[in-house]
Amino acid sequence: MASSSLPAPTAAPAVSWRGLPPRCRPPPSTSRGPLAPRAAARSCHYRFRTDDDGVVDVSVARKDGDGGGGYAVAVEVPPPREGGAGLVLRAVESSAGASEAAVLPLAPAAGGGARLAAELSFPADAALAPFHVSFLLADAAAGAGAEIRTHRGTSFRVPVGVGRGRPAPLGLSLADDGAANFAVYSKSAKAVALCLYGTTGDEQPAMEIELDPYVHRTGHVWHVSLESVEAYASYGFRCGLFGTDRPMLDPYAKVIGEIVPGTSVYDEGVTVPSTKCLASLANAPSYNWGRDKHPRLPLEKLVVYRTNVALFTKDKSSGLPENVAGTFSGLAAKVGHFRRLGVNAVLLEPVFPFHQEKGPYFPYHFFSPMSMYGGECSSVSAIKSMKDMVKTMHRNGIEVLLEVVFTHTAEGGAECQMISIRGIDSSSYYIADGVVGCKASVLNCNHPVTQKLILDSLRHWVLDFHVDGFCFINAPFLVKGPGGEGLSRPPLLEAIAFDPVLAKTKIIADPWSPLEISNVQFPFPHWKKWAEMNTRFSIDVRKFLKGEALISDLATRLCGSGDLFLSRGPASCFNYVSRNSGLTLVDLVSFNSDELASEFSWNCGEEGPSENHAVLQTRLRQIRNFLFILFVSLGIPVLNMGDECGHSAAGSTSYKDRGPLNWKALKTTFVKEVTGFISFLTALRSRRGDIFQRREFLKLENIHWYGSDLSEPLWEDPSSSFLCMHTIAEMDENAPDTVKEGSVWLRLVDTSLAFPGFFSSESTPKVHQVSGLSPYQESVFKDALTTRS
Repeated sequence: MASSSLPAPTAAPAVSWRGLPPRCRPPPSTSRGPLAPRAAARSCHYRFRTDDDGVVDVSVARKDGDGGGGYAVAVEVPPPREGGAGLVLRAVESSAGASEAAVLPLAPAAGGGARLAAELSFPADAALAPFHVSFLLADAAAGAGAEIRTHRGTSFRVPVGVGRGRPAPLGLSLADDGAANFAVYSKSAKAVALCLYGTTGDEQPAMEIELDPYVHRTGHVWHVSLESVEAYASYGFRCGLFGTDRPMLDPYAKVIGEIVPGTSVYDEGVTVPSTKCLASLANAPSYNWGRDKHPRLPLEKLVVYRTNVALFTKDKSSGLPENVAGTFSGLAAKVGHFRRLGVNAVLLEPVFPFHQEKGPYFPYHFFSPMSMYGGECSSVSAIKSMKDMVKTMHRNGIEVLLEVVFTHTAEGGAECQMISIRGIDSSSYYIADGVVGCKASVLNCNHPVTQKLILDSLRHWVLDFHVDGFCFINAPFLVKGPGGEGLSRPPLLEAIAFDPVLAKTKIIADPWSPLEISNVQFPFPHWKKWAEMNTRFSIDVRKFLKGEALISDLATRLCGSGDLFLSRGPASCFNYVSRNSGLTLVDLVSFNSDELASEFSWNCGEEGPSENHAVLQTRLRQIRNFLFILFVSLGIPVLNMGDECGHSAAGSTSYKDRGPLNWKALKTTFVKEVTGFISFLTALRSRRGDIFQRREFLKLENIHWYGSDLSEPLWEDPSSSFLCMHTIAEMDENAPDTVKEGSVWLRLVDTSLAFPGFFSSESTPKVHQVSGLSPYQESVFKDALTTRS
């Protein structure tokens, strides 16, 4: 263990080192004569109290110059004991192995006085820092029994190549000359050690540096610098919290190793799984972004496709090589699919390293992509693969948005698992729950240190990965304080809204909670910066097409959900019909058992898979209806992965039951119809952006509603399913409300017709032209737009 020391006024006390590799423990060569003045860079000073109440001063200096560099360790000691013939310095073996002993007589110090001095010199070719020097003092005449040791009876031990370090920035900072600075926040830790590993697979650290709180701590930040980390591959922080003595992953690490399980630890009757993940000591490889730039698409022009990186191309039917399928590269390889659909933004389910069993909504870490999403299943390959993917998307005019989870982690919970911040400072980062001896997995988001972690993470993804925006899962919890109380101005949300780096990115709140499996809209503080996922849209459209909603509810969603977004506008409203939890689009029209009552689904006459032609046609029409309403409603349409190709989870609402996308389905007639329809709808939105792509709501005088025979709609009649919406573009706002003589109606969509005639295309509009004022009859509209005629 460490020898203790008393710090000199300008110096660091001794640091403890364990298990140094032999190649890093060069035998010292002795210099002759007293300590001489020299020009040295980066010197450190240490003071030890001896067992006879004396004081020993040690200085460690880096030698630069003609001699090739290296290190000098100078020792100044009190005069010999009364009657002693003189003192000698004897180098002793380190705890990891022996080095050749060296005995050096001490001579009067160069500055005069009674003190004696000697110097150990370590040439540059032998002294691969960091390493330690350990020695004893002895009375040359008195023999072995007259050794002078520290007041604890240990040898004198000093580190070489170690400095005080800086408290900022947090994490690992590597300089061009190979020097490294480490900084970690921990208010709870009484002691912190930096553990260095020679290779990633090592069970025990090759070197361990115990940080002195009087020198290596500023506020609640522990820090240390090393002149080189060339001999090591990875590192972790040992904080000794919660009864575990294993190293924790640096929360700010940019390149991490594999997450591996280990032997469980028991504390206060609670089992703590010994999951371990170390951070790499290498910087992420440099990346050439070329002329890449953010598309900066206006919110109102977005068409979003939500997908899971792995499931999107993991199936063999994707036709991709094994090392590409299910990765960021696989996603980039299918950019043509997005373009054919008319999608200009992909929303990726969380890509942070996550718990394999719980899924991507339970992350371990916030600064690196999931290793399995890289072709080589490593952190470095995932980083490069993701950057390549973002670059490809941008080149095709497609933005990349990330779902992010900052309200909880995979740590904590009933199993009290620790891997990173929970084992470093759980009391600051987490909110306590009722589990004995544990902290919950719920993060204290509005605590200053957690807020900083989140902001630093977001900036990292924007600056280093060129991400275009974020969708915050479990958003209701972001407005809560540590006691669960609601905050009128949550500091985290306000900081995100006005952060200069995040100012031009999309920030979206999603009320869905993977913890409670809930999805409830709520008043969200937004400062006109935050957009939201519109849960009410999904519910009301499902209920309407099932025949259980008032037409007034549908009208509100068609017009941009003014009841929820009046203070922001429809561009802040992200509409969806299905999502990655709950029923898929095809399952919405195929299942409606009692267990699915909250899904508001309808099986169209037969539960589950069917070969009944009438049932299949009704289901197809319903899918068309869902898509049509989604794309003609004001707001941002969000397609879920598989919506376009009949992706099914066999009626399951569990996220875990979602399987990989079957790319063979794209060749079927059904999918060709649906994908063609989506392409038409995205083109229609773009062509008539004056109506469908709006930042502001339509003026009331430009919207006219009709019921049957041009009468007033039966807004409050639950049996009424007929609604006609007549919208006048603002450029035509001075035109009279009546149709001029000689004008014609152009039918663009009729979901009751057979393919390919149920929707038009811009190149053949006359095919569907109906002369004069020839009206659709009520029964036709009912057959086209409702579930039951």
